[in-house]
Amino acid sequence: MCSHQPSCPSADARAPHVVAGHPEQGWSLLCDGTITFDDTGELLPDGRVVAPHRVPVGRLTAAA
Repeated sequence: MCSHQPSCPSADARAPHVVAGHPEQGWSLLCDGTITFDDTGELLPDGRVVAPHRVPVGRLTAAA
């Protein structure tokens, strides 16, 4: 799918470029076919899903 020369690294390398960004909808399409979501989840070109990387609730702090 990527038309860069040389071609971009695989999705595991975390280096592909955004080719279609939709921040109003919360997702971006990368040149390797991966769709990334604002909640840090991903949908890979082969159909695999990467779950969001959420911070455990106990680690969040509140502003005073």
